[in-house]
Amino acid sequence: MPTNAIKVLIADDHPVVRVGLRNMLQADGHVKVVAEAQDGVEAIHMVRALRPDVLLLDLAMPKMPGMETLRELTGETTHTRTIVLTGLIDKRQILEALQLGARGVILKDAVMEHLSACIRSVMQGQYWLEGRPVQNLVQVLRDLAAQTAPPPRKTFGLTARELEVVALITEGSTNKHIAQTFGISEETVKRHLTNIFNKLGVGNRLELALFALNHNLLPPAEASVS
Repeated sequence: MPTNAIKVLIADDHPVVRVGLRNMLQADGHVKVVAEAQDGVEAIHMVRALRPDVLLLDLAMPKMPGMETLRELTGETTHTRTIVLTGLIDKRQILEALQLGARGVILKDAVMEHLSACIRSVMQGQYWLEGRPVQNLVQVLRDLAAQTAPPPRKTFGLTARELEVVALITEGSTNKHIAQTFGISEETVKRHLTNIFNKLGVGNRLELALFALNHNLLPPAEASVS
């Protein structure tokens, strides 16, 4: 084993997985497994104590899951590069892991094929995603963000003001209160309600409130009007 061997810490709650990873890495003459952790808490202590070059971090662990472990280590003065191990591709989770400082993401069923190349890539300053090294992380993050963006909110043809009226109706506001809130007449409020009822196919305020709640008509941040 060369003196400049890459020091790796394995964090996975399954002993069989840890043994498999260790045996695979030990066969590589340029990698040395310095320790194994069975949960995130152990992993954090070992990273701080041993300062490995690479942390292989399983996302699905008890006590402290991988993402929480990564979040805890973010910002610490450590040269350890984290490679996330996951059983499935969840783009939102991958985006979060990269934003928290992970340098690579590997599917567990692709470990045999990609792990050694991934470790070498991240040690050379690159990132690893979808089975290949990545040069432009900014573009990758942009692409992932676009893919994980929530779909446009369905408004059923309601205008911005009508959506505001719906929010207040859902809170139980009277026409008078709505009129005062927006500085409009009660007749204008009634016209808004008529348009809203027609667009949503509801017949009264209770049906409107139920429709709004059941169809997530308003995002949480817009559920009330101050």
